[in-house]
Amino acid sequence: MSDFFNGGWSDYIALVSLVGIVWCIWLLASQRKAKVVHTADGAVADTGHVWDGDLRELNNPLPRWWAWMYLIFCVFALVYLVLFPGLGSFPGVLGYTTDGSLMKSMTTANEELKPVYAKYVTMDIEQVAADPKAREMGQRLFLNSCAQCHGSDAGGAKGFPNLTDGDWLYGGSPENIKTTLINGRAGVMPPFPQLDSKQIVDVANYVRSLSGLPADDLKAARGSEVYKSNCAACHGPEGKGNIALGAPNLTDKVWLYGGSEATIVETVTKGRMAMMPSQDKVLSPEKIHLLTAYVWGLSNNKQPATVK
Repeated sequence: MSDFFNGGWSDYIALVSLVGIVWCIWLLASQRKAKVVHTADGAVADTGHVWDGDLRELNNPLPRWWAWMYLIFCVFALVYLVLFPGLGSFPGVLGYTTDGSLMKSMTTANEELKPVYAKYVTMDIEQVAADPKAREMGQRLFLNSCAQCHGSDAGGAKGFPNLTDGDWLYGGSPENIKTTLINGRAGVMPPFPQLDSKQIVDVANYVRSLSGLPADDLKAARGSEVYKSNCAACHGPEGKGNIALGAPNLTDKVWLYGGSEATIVETVTKGRMAMMPSQDKVLSPEKIHLLTAYVWGLSNNKQPATVK
């Protein structure tokens, strides 16, 4: 309830909730025994509804047990809204949050599972990656935490790196991979509004030529100058990238978003933005150590880790 973009919505929801409960209590009060209408001879009056000639609907009061149960529910609702979030943006006096509950559960689970991972913490990444049992555990961590973006086979997709091809935007050493898992990465390729459409097509042809793809020689020659002025600062004068910035190597035939002229033109025109979320709040240090070994092993183990 903390993501209202306007405080008025919080007040509106709180008002509807409270009015609903008050209305239920008023409805119960209006149906109590003292409100029952009797006829002149003392019998309970009917509602005026008659079926089959003589079947009348009597206006009897609610059963007492039913009325009390309903009243208890209303009181429970009021107490709940005071203690827990639910009344607009009011957080509740207990300070409960679903995020806090989740983090508490994860912390408890990590503490319980720490002995399972303990034997691998003292081993270096290469040793862990070579351990069949560790690879099996790492695969489960990968499928739970990484497969949604990189695919269950770690083969990646458009905008999501392939983790099996040995090409790494931020470096593929165990230290680099662990840093990526712990801190996450934010990759930004800015757009170049200062370039006109002809210059963008020229530089796209030059970029394609760097990796040996078919390119128009004249456009590539012109694009070389555009590249030096606008792209070399991140991708390097030879286009071999920069792992400190996460700038891709443009000479290795690996394309994160595609290497067609149209795709490169789109990249230069609109820019790209990618986010690898940090895992240090989700996974314990022991799990990150094991997952690092599994990811490193995907492109370094002579015996490839099996993925399903």
